[in-house]
Formats: sequence, C-alpha cells, structure tokens
Amino acid sequence: MILTLEEQRMLDAGGAVAAALNEQLLVGTFFGATRFVEISNAHFTGDPEVFGTAGRDYLKQLVDAGGRCRVSTTRNAVCVDLEAMDELAQSPQLAADELQVRRLLASLGAMAVNTCIGYQTVYQPRPGEHVAWGDTGTVAYANSVLGARTNYEAGSASLLAGITGRTPAYGFHLDEHRAARYLVRVEAELTDPAHWGAVGALVGQRHRGYDNVAAIEVTSESNPDSDDLKHLSAAIASYGSMAMFHLIGFTPEAPTLEAATQGNPLLEISTLTAVDIETFMSHDTVAPSVTVFTAPQLSLFEIARIDSLMKGRRVKPGTAMIVTTNRMVGEESARLGYASRLRAAGVKIIHDTCWYLMDPAGQRREFGWVTLTTNSAKLANIVRAHGYEPSVRTTAECIAVSTEEYDS
Repeated sequence: MILTLEEQRMLDAGGAVAAALNEQLLVGTFFGATRFVEISNAHFTGDPEVFGTAGRDYLKQLVDAGGRCRVSTTRNAVCVDLEAMDELAQSPQLAADELQVRRLLASLGAMAVNTCIGYQTVYQPRPGEHVAWGDTGTVAYANSVLGARTNYEAGSASLLAGITGRTPAYGFHLDEHRAARYLVRVEAELTDPAHWGAVGALVGQRHRGYDNVAAIEVTSESNPDSDDLKHLSAAIASYGSMAMFHLIGFTPEAPTLEAATQGNPLLEISTLTAVDIETFMSHDTVAPSVTVFTAPQLSLFEIARIDSLMKGRRVKPGTAMIVTTNRMVGEESARLGYASRLRAAGVKIIHDTCWYLMDPAGQRREFGWVTLTTNSAKLANIVRAHGYEPSVRTTAECIAVSTEEYDS
C-alpha cells in the first residue's frame, strides 16, 4: 500500500497509532487496497459478551500504549441495560464487564452512546463521505440511504480506524463496487416498517452475498421514511449479508436505474408481489409469549406511534412486551410522557441494547417464552437459533395480538 507522509510518520512514531496502522495495513493488503482514505467518523461494535476477556485485554493494551481516537468514534448497542438488571434476568458478570469496557473506551476517547441508530440520533454522514462503521444494518443504511462509504468494519477494525483516522480503500469505498447488478421490482403496497423489512429479507435471500448490490424498484405509491429504510437495511444485511442496495428514486446514488447500475448490464431482474410479502408475514391472531420491538433500536417517532396504538390498551396477561432504544431517545420519551404511559400499560422499556443481544435463550428458559411476535424481520431471523417460534407482523398487528382493551 502507498502511504502518505502523514501515514509514514504514524508508523515511525510507534505506540498505539503505529500498531493500529500496521493492523490496517494487513487488512488492506489482504483485500488488495493500494491506499488509505481518511474518515470522519468511526462506529465500533464492542460488546463484552462477544469479545470476552481477550477483547478487554486488547482494549487495555491500546490504552496502555497511549491510544486515542483522532476522529469521533461511537459505540454500538451492547448486551445489558445497567439500570434494568433484574427486569430481564441479566448477568451480573456481564454488567461488571460492561462497566470495565466503558472505562477503557472513555480512556480511548470513544463515546459509549450504545446505539445501532446513531444515524438517527448522533451523526449522519454526507453522500460520498468515508466512514468506518461496524454494525451490519448500520453499514447498509450508511451506504444505501445516506450515500456514505464504508465496509463492514468488523471486530477491532472500526476502533483502529478511529485511532488512525483512516481505513483501507477497498470494497464500498470505491465507485466500481457500488453499482447495482440485480433489479427487484416490488409490486405491493408497503405501509409499515415490517413490510419494508420483509422486502429486505426477501431480496437478501435471493441475492445473498456481501459484494452483491441490488436495485429495488417499488411500483406502488409507497413512500418510505427513515424508520422504513432502517428496517429494510437491517433485514437485507441479516438475510443477505449485503452491505448496500439502491432504492430507485429514493436513495442518493439511484435517481434512475441507469445511475444505480452505473451503466452496467443487469445480471437478473425479478419481481416481489404482495403475495410474497403476505407469505413472509404472519396473520394469525394467537397471542405470543413475548412481543419485542427492537433490531434496530426504536426512534422517537416509533415510540410515539406505539404509544398512540396503545391508548386504552394494556399488555395481556401471559404476554410480555419489550421496547428497546438508546438513552437519548429514552430520555425524550420520558420527558414527553410516552415512557410512563407505556410502562403503566405493562411495556418494558430497555436502553443501550438490542434485545437479541441480551441472552434471549436464557430468557426463554427463565420466563418460559416460546412464541415471539415482532415487526422486525431481522429479529425473526435471529431468534430461531435461540429456540423461539417467531412471526413478523405490522406494528399495529403486533399491538392488537398482544394487548387488550381496558377502562382507564
């Protein structure tokens, strides 16, 4: 890889910056990068449940070597809510580990905002801006919806990028890898985030592969908002391991199909119908053991909508309902009265985490939960491995099957 004078000075200086850049050189060489690009923001997935003792030791080594983030660096959702430990049978050891990790990240200058929706609450990069983000759905949103440029910066890679302020220029940092090679026409009305998540799941299943980029063309008058596109991004990453898509007429690099393909021929054209969407989703009326709104964390608008749908209703006996968000949204939800009303109706509101990170298999054993309903296609994809029987419904349907009317 060709280094700039500044990058060579980093190597010559030694310490944590040199160690970080050397690791990035190995990554860049592996992927055939010839240079670095400077980044403006990094987003680190650092959960003690995932990286364990080795990960904590690695963070301590960076701190001891004088490591410090030179660009703004935020942290993804984690596995515990320290203020609701007993509510969902969370591990005291993981809580202790989490506190230690937060101290180490603070020493490195990373912000423990603990959110997978930083693009809705913390920072939105501009089209063409290079970043180094680590969460899969977040990366798909950045590349697709915002037009920013990032690969899946897994493990320590995004934190190293925060320390050096750059990342190897390969993959989705380069124009040629961002062109759509597949077209999926969606012939259905999409009126809920669950519908958009279903589209992401079905496109992901058809065109699975990190390097595959699909263009999606919606033939109805459906007009997605940020939350709809958030669920689409999360699902296409979960089911397809895909890091980018184009939504014709909506996303910045796809004002037209020709722009999305960069003039290249398409390899395949297919159609998604309303029947495909309906088949993917559940429409029975059986009350689940647990209803979960998570994956990704909820925006303030989503919490406001759930609050509106819950008016005059409460969670049914024998069913649990969980909402997860970050503390920024949580505090505004409390100030605006949403949180108190939802809790009074039996809803558990959890901060800092996405529920699937909170040992769902352990909660299944602890609380006897088996059937789960959600408006998140991503969550449904994940929880099967933890022994649940999931179903995907619209937000309103999730509320309807999980609650009952009462006289307030």
